[in-house]
Amino acid sequence: QPDLRVVLERVTNAHNASAVIRTCDAAGILHLDLISPNPELLRFNEAISTRADKWLEIAVHPTPAECLEPLKKAGFEIIATHLQNDAIPYTDIDFSRPMALVFGSESEGISEGALAFADKVVRIPMLGMVQSLNLSVSVAVILYEALRQRSAKGYFDKARLPPEEFERLRKKWLGLGEE
Repeated sequence: QPDLRVVLERVTNAHNASAVIRTCDAAGILHLDLISPNPELLRFNEAISTRADKWLEIAVHPTPAECLEPLKKAGFEIIATHLQNDAIPYTDIDFSRPMALVFGSESEGISEGALAFADKVVRIPMLGMVQSLNLSVSVAVILYEALRQRSAKGYFDKARLPPEEFERLRKKWLGLGEE
């Protein structure tokens, strides 16, 4: 799904980030963007990610603007997950458009800087006493709604990557040369 991206901001829990990587690969996500001024703090756990990181294009950005501004200019709708009063249920989103889904750390959520780029802010409705789900569970819930919608629209009936991009990735994945 080259036009559906996951963005993690200020996530420092390697266990959660590793679980997100595994979920991204399972849902056919190609691009994972990390917004972190200190990416060296995040060391992926291979036992949790099952080495799914090798199938993803992972980019690190020091600020929300350096990540989200180019995506917005490229036509991606920015959907932020955030606990705020006017957030809409994630099921009210049409996930068939080019989209970047922004998730923050469980303790802090996403920053005001990232929120400034959001076209829409969504939430996962909670019926119990807790306010939110684990980060990787939240990513899975929303990605699989996107997967359901895209499948219903026939997105997976044919290849969606340009042939030259597919060939570049195939060579990378097979270890036949660097990008």
